[in-house]
Amino acid sequence: MIPSETPPEVQKKKRRFQAAGRSRLLRSEGRWGLLMVSPYLIHFLVFVAGPLAVSLYFSFTKYDMLTPPKWIGLGNYEQLFQEPLFWKSLWNTLYFAILFVPIQTVLALILAVMLNQKLKGLKLFRMAHFIPVISSWTVILYVADSIFNPRFGIANSLLIKWGFDPQQWLNSEKWVIPLLVIIAVWKGIGYIMILFLAGLQSVPGELYQAAEMDGAGAFRKFRAITVPLISPTTFLVIILSTISTFQAFEQVYVMTGAGDISSAGGPRNASLVLMLYLYREGFSFMHMGYASAIAWVLFMILFSLTLIQMKMQNRWVHYN
Repeated sequence: MIPSETPPEVQKKKRRFQAAGRSRLLRSEGRWGLLMVSPYLIHFLVFVAGPLAVSLYFSFTKYDMLTPPKWIGLGNYEQLFQEPLFWKSLWNTLYFAILFVPIQTVLALILAVMLNQKLKGLKLFRMAHFIPVISSWTVILYVADSIFNPRFGIANSLLIKWGFDPQQWLNSEKWVIPLLVIIAVWKGIGYIMILFLAGLQSVPGELYQAAEMDGAGAFRKFRAITVPLISPTTFLVIILSTISTFQAFEQVYVMTGAGDISSAGGPRNASLVLMLYLYREGFSFMHMGYASAIAWVLFMILFSLTLIQMKMQNRWVHYN
């Protein structure tokens, strides 16, 4: 006679059966999930992780893309930190960022506040401010040249008319970085303005109504309500603007060299930024190992700045 199973034994078998079923389901879902994300994983490994690992290896080698790389350890980094041109390009990049980030952020916020009003024709003005964003730097070059050309530009014509001396603008060591900042702000301000518009439109209107009932004016409402509530957007804008300045290449290459790498970064390297210095060393002089070291130093600078900004956000960014 086969003894009948007790209720506890039946419950144990039931739990084991359910656990086995869940395990098979999870394995099946895991395989399907891995299959679905495999295109991105392949793209990440081939075009992101792979090149990063290779560039890190090249940064410790002497490599000219024509002969096999030769391991030299920290030689590229030692040469880099002893090279005056590297410090020159780093200062130019920092100078560009110090001017560009606050100017673009403030002007984009002012434009967003102005274009957030409920008035007719605002869509046309928003589109007009966004057109430079989608324009190529070649088009921007022709527009800027018509304004700042030393011989026939509008800017010098106005200076002479008002009794001032004409300037060399992009050919001047004093003016080249500020002028590049002005042009870069004009081209990119539309994109940042759209981000601020999205942040402004998420601010509850009831808060402004309550402030008006308490007698608050426009400036007080802006300072006490708008600025704190869009602080996450402001933080995002600062992060994106900082990264874009340290990766600035195309605008400097086009505006100062007109496509000629030998003259780009002038006059006398006054506008030579880190990305242009990297490009010149890697693709003009074929110092690919040295250029890889520049890339990794640039990465560490950006990583450190981002960490600092992330740490400081608790002091002024309000997410609730």
